[in-house]
Amino acid sequence: MHALSQLDQAAAAWFLLAWFGFNFLIDVSPLRKKTLSSAMEGFRRGWMISMCLREVRIMDTSIMSGLQQGTAFFASTSLIAIGGGFALLDATDTILQVAGDLSIPVGESRALWEIKVLGLMLIFAYAFFKFGWAYRLFNYASIIMGAVPDRGRASDTEIRNIALQAAELNILAGRHFNRGQRAFFFSIGFLGWFAGPYVFAATTLAVFLVLARRQFASKARAAVLSGQYPDTVSLDRSGE
Repeated sequence: MHALSQLDQAAAAWFLLAWFGFNFLIDVSPLRKKTLSSAMEGFRRGWMISMCLREVRIMDTSIMSGLQQGTAFFASTSLIAIGGGFALLDATDTILQVAGDLSIPVGESRALWEIKVLGLMLIFAYAFFKFGWAYRLFNYASIIMGAVPDRGRASDTEIRNIALQAAELNILAGRHFNRGQRAFFFSIGFLGWFAGPYVFAATTLAVFLVLARRQFASKARAAVLSGQYPDTVSLDRSGE
């Protein structure tokens, strides 16, 4: 820890508190029910129930395929970013020399630079595991979607229960995907550390506020809540 000044340590601690504190705020705290993510979970359940009412489910498989492809893209991007981190470590001396020639402050020492790069790589490694697990969960949800019986081949209760199993896996996949994306967003804040601990603290706060606004005060949240999906949807269509 000798490479880190007290300011660096304080800024790094603030970064970790903001990142994991935000995860707690969105996923665990009592305020989670007021978030955009929570509102979308209701629509994920509604999607699976509505799927049961469709004889042709091509649209549902297409949506799931799109979710999987998006998750795979971010997982691949995480690996590319990790590879870029190794390239930065390999070129540390060159980067520090060029930065010194241009009078660009990149850190007090080689050790501090490497700590910053390793920290950035750890963020992308965390994101990769989140995206990888989300992709796997979307696969599991797809399998259970395929196991949902057609109406008339099983009772409505059985159909609904299987559909809700798929919905819960879909929701879990979405949560892990969101955590991976948050890691990406907070990595932008982490880049501020390369300009110094004060900038690091400021960029971390900026990312936190942007993400909090999206979850609690964005137009997207207002649009979703204006048409909140009901908690219970009947499979009975006899009155139609």
